Amino acid sequence: MRSIRTLTLATLTALAFAPAAFAQDSTTDDTASGKHFSVVGGVSLLQPKNDPIDGIKKVDGGPAPTVSFSYYINDNWAVELWGAADKFDHRVRGNAGNLGTVEQQPIALSGQYHFGQADNVFRPFVGVGYYESNFSNENLASDVGHVGLETAKGAIGTVGVDMNINSTWFARADARYMHSRPDLTVNGRSTGEEAKLDPWTVGFGIGARF
Repeated sequence: MRSIRTLTLATLTALAFAPAAFAQDSTTDDTASGKHFSVVGGVSLLQPKNDPIDGIKKVDGGPAPTVSFSYYINDNWAVELWGAADKFDHRVRGNAGNLGTVEQQPIALSGQYHFGQADNVFRPFVGVGYYESNFSNENLASDVGHVGLETAKGAIGTVGVDMNINSTWFARADARYMHSRPDLTVNGRSTGEEAKLDPWTVGFGIGARF
């Protein structure tokens, strides 16, 4: 619920300022070309794969607000810093039912290529980079002690599309894949087993370039 409240506040704030920004931009002959910075705020749903480790059948997906900052080297090449502004909450299920909950908060740095001209209405893009995702508040039923997950690290891939509203504002839809194999721990010690979570995220947001 905290994630949804945070997203709702951010969305209402963006909608409150957007009309004025659109009106101001429409009075100029501005272009998206040559602008080097952008910021995107939105929401993403993160869904890990099923059967990540023996005894766990499913880790339920969850939403969280996300934000990204990009530096455009030119109109096509960019470097993006992306992350969750709040934690993704997951319920963990086993063969006998609910095992508990866990939270994670990823952050990633990627290189991206944006196709086409800067002022095209639709601009697909692809990216690849490195991410880390910290797991916290593990509350998992166990007879052997506290069960936890080490920080996940690895490659992240991104595909998406921007829809230009005007030279400043745009809407974004994207999907991201993270190669996530965190070590399973018991009472702070590694068990030598990996949880093959490998989640996808699907996200939507509103961005501005300047």
